[in-house]
Amino acid sequence: MAQIIETATEPLARVAVDPVTLDIVENALRNARHEMDEVLFRTALSPGIREQHDEFPLIGDPSGRMVVGQFGLSIPALLDRYDGTIEEGDVLLTSDPYSCDGAISHANDWLVVMPIYVDGRVVGWASMFGHMSDVGGKTACSMPTDARTIFEEGVVIPPVKLYAKGVLNEDVLRVILNQVRQPDWNRADLNGIVAACRTASRRIQELCARFGAETYTSALEALLKRNYDAMKVLLTTLFEDGETLTFSDYICDDGRGNGPYKLVLSLTRTGEKVLLDFTGSAPQAEGPINYYINENLARMFFGIYLITVADPQILWNDGFYPLVDVHIPEGSFWKPRYPAALNGRNHGIGRIFDLFGGLLGQKTPDLLNAAGFSSSPHFMYAGDGFQLYSIGFGGIPGRPIGDGPDGHSLWPSFTNIPCEFLESYYPLRIERWETVADTGGAGLHRGGNGVDVAYRFLEPGTIAIHDDRWLTYPWGVNGGEPGARGRKWIERAGGGTEILPSKVHDVEVRPGDVLHFVTWGGGGWGDPLARDPGLVGLEVRRGLVTAEGARRYGVVCAEDGAVDEAATAALRERLRSGRGELPVFDMGPPLDEILARCEEETGLPAPTPPVRV
Repeated sequence: MAQIIETATEPLARVAVDPVTLDIVENALRNARHEMDEVLFRTALSPGIREQHDEFPLIGDPSGRMVVGQFGLSIPALLDRYDGTIEEGDVLLTSDPYSCDGAISHANDWLVVMPIYVDGRVVGWASMFGHMSDVGGKTACSMPTDARTIFEEGVVIPPVKLYAKGVLNEDVLRVILNQVRQPDWNRADLNGIVAACRTASRRIQELCARFGAETYTSALEALLKRNYDAMKVLLTTLFEDGETLTFSDYICDDGRGNGPYKLVLSLTRTGEKVLLDFTGSAPQAEGPINYYINENLARMFFGIYLITVADPQILWNDGFYPLVDVHIPEGSFWKPRYPAALNGRNHGIGRIFDLFGGLLGQKTPDLLNAAGFSSSPHFMYAGDGFQLYSIGFGGIPGRPIGDGPDGHSLWPSFTNIPCEFLESYYPLRIERWETVADTGGAGLHRGGNGVDVAYRFLEPGTIAIHDDRWLTYPWGVNGGEPGARGRKWIERAGGGTEILPSKVHDVEVRPGDVLHFVTWGGGGWGDPLARDPGLVGLEVRRGLVTAEGARRYGVVCAEDGAVDEAATAALRERLRSGRGELPVFDMGPPLDEILARCEEETGLPAPTPPVRV
């Protein structure tokens, strides 16, 4: 356990904080958190961080609990595992998920944790991690889809002092950067993360100078307590005492031919508390799709979803954690045993939102979202002197408030890498970047469409892909239909088409080859036959729905979107009379049928059921 060195001996007293001061501190913290982002974006070199914003900041209280941030971490878990002292000016660095109980989820994430001192005592913590485009290992971008252990995935940094009392440990950094393919990128990105944490530290010190350290830390307690009180009301309002809810979904495969992996989540309320139980989920995967989820991260994801859907005015922080117990079985997909491979964990991170949606929506169908673009699929292209890591976009689910956006990221803060940037800095051309009509599930509120990004390669190299939902479907809800699955293929310059798996690396490409990276759509929400025919016709004109696809909504229209009202009324009447009660969940065909027709429909062999490894 870390020994935190403080020169001040008197503990900070708890004082009353008036509402105006509390509001000022809260908004100052929000601004500091966003300033951390901006500092990093302006100093990073890798496009994954600089352009797409694949990074996550946090400002915590003296014990490490997140007060504001984008992605909850477990600073206490890291401090429990770190065997050494922490003093003013120290900066800790790690990329080992197993050393911080999954606060970061794979070795590409470099996590910086820094204490914030005022007058000789710790008043809080600043932390941030970012995805490094490459951390060594056997393949460019360090995400081998066939990895069986974390040792194949590049350098794994144990918790170390990157800075000791403000002095950079040059030897440690030199050893780390010697393992990676583009050390200038890693150095710049890491320097940006440290600078962002130092920016947060300065802002906190300024708040303490303005209001006093006792008032500042008391304000943090008040913000955490406010979150606790609000969540307690939500939990007792939404869930009945003694009630258990369960939902399950799948990860299609593990990159080594095994799958699908069933993921199960149950919720039971007892008194003021709820239990999140992952019992029944698949065993840990042989391949690298395992998502080693920290119990506090499970609480965080639960809180994000509940707050966003039920009461978005609540400040999202760690205050409510005592209200939520979590059980994750050892040796499962969610808590694999060391040294299981972890680099493809992005599918589990996204799928947990579908699990929460299906779980919580059973109680309140009007608040239920369909399944959507629950992953951050990766595309990587590397060759002589260049290396690209990027995140794909897809269809957001249909929602109670309206249609799901087309071609959007799972994470709201992520942005697309502009085509002009890619074509300026990499030997490729973007032949196509467009939504794929009809890939969004039909519904009163349509699921967002997936996209087809066509990359024409100008120089020899290798590509890698991390994606999912090529086998199972993003489900629809309240009568809405599932979205379309994703697919990938290469049109070879010399002729012929090569279908690619959703998880593959070191695929050779030559000048003139074109990769079609087609992502999946979001599920639909509500009865498709209740959708406004005029809106369907407009979407046909805009290329979001085809004239044939409009018939899923019971709409008859021409290619120009002109709606035949009489034919539409007749078709809708016929469709209504031929169907039964609308299901709350439409998961698509039964899994046995999907597997039996897998090669015929996808061009890829069906995966083999996973076994415990």
